[in-house]
Amino acid sequence: MIPQQQKPPIIWLNVTLFTLTFAIAVIGVPLYFYFYTLDFTLIFMTIMAFCYCGLSITAGYHRLWAHQSYQANRFLRVIFALGGAFALQNSILHWCSDHRIHHRYVDNNLKDPYSAKMGFFYSHIGWMLRRYQASRYHDYSNCADLQQDPIVVWQHKYYLILAAIMNIGVPITIGWVFGNMWGALLFVGVLRLVLSHHTTFFINSLAHKWGSQPYTDRNSARDNGLIAWLTFGEGYHNYHHIFENDYRNGIRWWQFDPTKWLIKSCSWLGWTTDLKVISADRIEKTRAKMEFTRLEYQLKTLPNNGARLLQLQYEYEALISKISDYYQVKRRLIDLRQKKLANDYENFEFMQQYESIKHKLKQQRRDWKYLVQQYTV
Repeated sequence: MIPQQQKPPIIWLNVTLFTLTFAIAVIGVPLYFYFYTLDFTLIFMTIMAFCYCGLSITAGYHRLWAHQSYQANRFLRVIFALGGAFALQNSILHWCSDHRIHHRYVDNNLKDPYSAKMGFFYSHIGWMLRRYQASRYHDYSNCADLQQDPIVVWQHKYYLILAAIMNIGVPITIGWVFGNMWGALLFVGVLRLVLSHHTTFFINSLAHKWGSQPYTDRNSARDNGLIAWLTFGEGYHNYHHIFENDYRNGIRWWQFDPTKWLIKSCSWLGWTTDLKVISADRIEKTRAKMEFTRLEYQLKTLPNNGARLLQLQYEYEALISKISDYYQVKRRLIDLRQKKLANDYENFEFMQQYESIKHKLKQQRRDWKYLVQQYTV
């Protein structure tokens, strides 16, 4: 622990904001339900505002600006910039600067702004309550690219005004339209803000504490499907920390990642372009390597396991080789299909080769899965 006299000064504005909004939400919402009937319009508007804020952070601040995993047109960037001000999590420039430092120095207590190694409370909210690493507050040299974006510059310059308009003006407008001013201020204003804050903060705290590490154990990031439901798909954090430039976090079709779905859907309208995706063979090899590393370490701790280690090494190398072979011919097949030549008689032998390699990889995957299950019992 840092001695009290050595702790950085408290940021009273943040302490007051987080304390008051949380207290008002926790006390005010139950009292509202006690004295008033449930207003479904109000609940709906709160959910819509919460989703707007959340997706502006995940699709905008995070995947668009911090990681440049895709490009968006001016209209969408303005929408995200306003939503980010509504979420009240600082300007795009400041947020992205902090986040890029986090990725570069993840788990380094001296450099990572919200290092999980400092404990759950610190990584969740504590890092914003004191002036830790004060140089970060005005040094945006790691975001030179973003300083060329006029929308980022505009939002940073007028952030306080935009934040006030979005967090006060929007709830008041909704309250005036639907005839429930105090309810809108409480739910759309305060409750929505508290939920937006803490679900986003879960990515820095809970997603580094709870879940699996299928791709890497070199940092504390975890994959957790439940957290993904709370964070618009950001819960697949172990994947993200090793493949940070992929516009997806949940790479399987069944994984909950509405941010990915939004970005992809906008690409059909021409609003988003250059969606970056990590190749499937690289992902599979990375996952296999993690399994191999864990099993190898486990077997080395046990006596008389020389034969098992040799078998493990052999099966792993066979799997990697077959993955390479399969994706190489698959890329060739995709090329032929694009040229509408896949069904040509001249390519009949190639198609047979493709099916053979595909079958061999399928068998090798089964063998590898059986081996992993056998050794992890």
